Amino acid sequence: MTEDKNFDDIAHKFVKNIYGSGKGEIRQAVVWHDIEQILQCFPPEQTLHILDAGGGVAPLSRHLAARGHRVTLCDLSSQMLDLARQEIEQQGLLAQYQLVHSSVQTVGDHLTDMPDVILFHAVLEWTAEPELVLKDLLKHLRPGGMASVMFYNQTGLLFKNLVCGNLTHVEEGMPHRKRFKLQPPKGLQPESVYRWMQDSDITLKGKTGVRTFHDYMRDTNIGDFTFEQVIALEQQLCRQEPFVSLGRYIHVWGQHHAPSNQDENKDNG
Repeated sequence: MTEDKNFDDIAHKFVKNIYGSGKGEIRQAVVWHDIEQILQCFPPEQTLHILDAGGGVAPLSRHLAARGHRVTLCDLSSQMLDLARQEIEQQGLLAQYQLVHSSVQTVGDHLTDMPDVILFHAVLEWTAEPELVLKDLLKHLRPGGMASVMFYNQTGLLFKNLVCGNLTHVEEGMPHRKRFKLQPPKGLQPESVYRWMQDSDITLKGKTGVRTFHDYMRDTNIGDFTFEQVIALEQQLCRQEPFVSLGRYIHVWGQHHAPSNQDENKDNG
């Protein structure tokens, strides 16, 4: 991939298959649990500025807007933004939003103040230069602010192909199959993403595997379980190893290092 992915051509299909599926429901549930932890890092009465970078139809930031927070939503796809506007208007939240048609690389041109929280979910793997994109985006985060990053996990992709018996595909380096338009063209190595965040002065606070076993079930129509049990067990297991590292996605969050008075005194000395 030589350029960032724009979902204009498949926006409606993306929303239906990603957000409107059981996989999407699990993803929303486990990541929202982490978002609740992030919110606890701020005074409860504080109105936060949330940057939903490449946020699509804004499924999580709409919950934050409903709590009174202010959201800047940017997306490269004008079709995605149109769908997001429809959802936001239906929920009576448009006054809480600034909608920006831009790439995440240029969203800084539209920010009037630094965000307290950056949501950057399932975008990194669609970019041509993920390290550069992530580090540039995190430069906009307010000192003391929180970064919430979810990415397509290369380890999960490898494990999925192994358990499915796609060994020849693994031996070939798992080249992207173009017929799978909704599957990212590449996974990211977890340790690389963690390092990029730490290089950006982010202290990691939590890591969560997103769909740590659901996607590996041989047939989700066979077995003794309910979907509610799947979500409950995903929530129970997803923040401990080895399950974190087996997630099809990984959600990692942390806090931007806020200089202490002692640090400032050293700088002035």
